[in-house]
Amino acid sequence: MKTFVLCLVVTTLYSCSQKEKWIKLFNGKNLDGWTPKIRGYALGDNYKNTFLVEDGVMKVSYKAYDSFNNTFGHIFYKNQYSNYRFKMDYRFTGEQISGGRPWASRNSGIMIHCEDPKGMGLKQNFPVSIEVQLLGGNGINKRPTGNLCTPGTHVKYNDTLVTEHIIQSSSNTYHGEQWVHVEIEVRHDSIIKHFINGKEVLRYSKPHFGGTVDHNKALWKSKEYQPLKSGYISLQSESHPVEFKNIEILDLN
Repeated sequence: MKTFVLCLVVTTLYSCSQKEKWIKLFNGKNLDGWTPKIRGYALGDNYKNTFLVEDGVMKVSYKAYDSFNNTFGHIFYKNQYSNYRFKMDYRFTGEQISGGRPWASRNSGIMIHCEDPKGMGLKQNFPVSIEVQLLGGNGINKRPTGNLCTPGTHVKYNDTLVTEHIIQSSSNTYHGEQWVHVEIEVRHDSIIKHFINGKEVLRYSKPHFGGTVDHNKALWKSKEYQPLKSGYISLQSESHPVEFKNIEILDLN
């Protein structure tokens, strides 16, 4: 009996020690820890208050815009990560700002393994990264979310090198302004998995530098085929209002 009780206590203590320690990256009050980089503007210049916080939610807003004018933006978290799980909720709201590209309607993304934003060109559209593409339905057609885009990168999918820019996931389509839960599991330069509302919808491996970028091509050409083992995390502004909340990370190191 004493042995059983001892084992029970040890097992309970072990289980408690293994409890996942998720860290909030967004405090719901302000943009502390996050830095915007918007095309055509210096790092840290939150042009026309594109990124703002209201009612505990981080929003991409175009209230002060007349036209989008290719001002693609990203807001970067301050730390780099390599081996982790990331999760948050997102939803698209309202209408796309005039001047946005047709493909950018109800379109945003989570950029992982990002390059250092300090090195981005003034008019660079996207950071070199792996993008977990977030899409909203148009009310009619099938449009999966949690896809993969590869600005300046390549991956292996089903053990085959893929150089196309987009790999579609197997997710459902989410119309309207409903909240959608997304989670990403990132294992260095090994395997990456996308989950939508708790269901795995895509996995791939061996992220590495590849393809073209729109600045400093000689530098990135010299890095071609080098593995992407770590980087920053950023969230996109691509011309459609979008909201983010419950942004958390579990560092697996």
